[in-house]
Amino acid sequence: MGTPLTLPDLESVAPVLLHPGAMTDDEFLRFAAGYEGYRLETNAEGEVVVMPPAGAETSARNAKILFQLGAWALRRANGAFFDSSGGFRLPNGARRSPDAAWISSARLRTVAPAQRRSILPVAPDFVIELLSPSDRLAAAQAKMREYLSNGVQLGWLIDADRRQVHIYRPHREPEILSDPSQVQGEGPVKGFTLQLQSVWEGLSGAGTAKPRSRAAAGGAARRKSSKT
Repeated sequence: MGTPLTLPDLESVAPVLLHPGAMTDDEFLRFAAGYEGYRLETNAEGEVVVMPPAGAETSARNAKILFQLGAWALRRANGAFFDSSGGFRLPNGARRSPDAAWISSARLRTVAPAQRRSILPVAPDFVIELLSPSDRLAAAQAKMREYLSNGVQLGWLIDADRRQVHIYRPHREPEILSDPSQVQGEGPVKGFTLQLQSVWEGLSGAGTAKPRSRAAAGGAARRKSSKT
């Protein structure tokens, strides 16, 4: 078990790197269980990367992103989507947990059913990473390049505070969209559209819709009744 960390430790120097030695996927999961509330990954060198909780606003933004990806994936029914609690072991040995990810059913079938209960030993087809206040942009960009070099076909790095989307494609320079209202999927997720206005708003847009008055609700009910 690693040395316990406190949230101030992580907030001051996040992310924290630990060196527990080589671990199997199951050993890593047991190791990570000792850091409940934190998010753990491993890099290609085997170092454990410990990251603090994202915070309420980042969590709300990520939920809005995952909701849209999940709704699209369930309609298509030709792949699986994942939140940040899912893990992928990349060909270079790194274990990564993107904020949102999608993998095709065809590639998922190459993974034995028993292995699906642990970390998937394949890279996803599509990933989304959402910058949190503790994230460093350069480190996040390096992670996106790592995804591409390990088989990911499309990646979006979303910087909600700057209202930017960095689009990563294999063998191409990243494209940066500034203040887009939406971003269109392509390649493995062609047909998926991520609406961004609510993501940009974060928690500032929560509860701003005005509830209908009782009189308005009653009028709507009477109109419906008169039509039947």
